[in-house]
Amino acid sequence: QVQLVESGGGLVQAGGSLRLSCAASGRTFSEYHMGWFRQAPGKEREFVAAITKINSNTYYTDSVKGRFTISRDNAKNTVSLQMNSLKPEDTAVYYCGGSWWRLFDYDYWGQGTQVTVSS
Repeated sequence: QVQLVESGGGLVQAGGSLRLSCAASGRTFSEYHMGWFRQAPGKEREFVAAITKINSNTYYTDSVKGRFTISRDNAKNTVSLQMNSLKPEDTAVYYCGGSWWRLFDYDYWGQGTQVTVSS
């Protein structure tokens, strides 16, 4: 089992920045692919970014490329999402996820953290 806890959400004006963090406990964090999804009101949960367990290769959905950066610190068991140039359409609940064998779908999820971008 892996337990994930997100933090760092909040209210920010368009063009601003936020940094989300996800703290993991339980199994060996470095053995897991990690990533972020988000879910806006009335919409399905969508992929945002992922980082591999080996080499820390990163992947992003097109709408956040160049604005968001995912990173991991295996010594601290954390994965982060730096979000810059935020837009109102980035407003959503952001979820951290992890999987031992899948990169874009996860076995373990956090409870989510709300990000609201005002125009």
